[in-house]
Amino acid sequence: MGVGFWVIYIAVIFGFMYFIAIRPQKKEKKKQQEMFANIAIGDSVLTSSGFYGVIIDMTDDTVIVEFGNNKNCRIPMQKTAIVQIEKAQA
Repeated sequence: MGVGFWVIYIAVIFGFMYFIAIRPQKKEKKKQQEMFANIAIGDSVLTSSGFYGVIIDMTDDTVIVEFGNNKNCRIPMQKTAIVQIEKAQA
């Protein structure tokens, strides 16, 4: 077992780690960025805490979500708290 074996062994370990850990995270981040780019006012969203609501206003990194039928229940939150989006029906 020479030096060449250890170099190949370490390269295989790093390759394995890339395909198991790093690549899926990059795909998920890209998918999340696309989702945030397509958010619009009026879309129904699911938050990370499990609440469904409707977006009524938004800025660069925050959204104001209205929950339930009570028009007074409006909560500002970060866009990263949104897990799923359902587009508003036109």
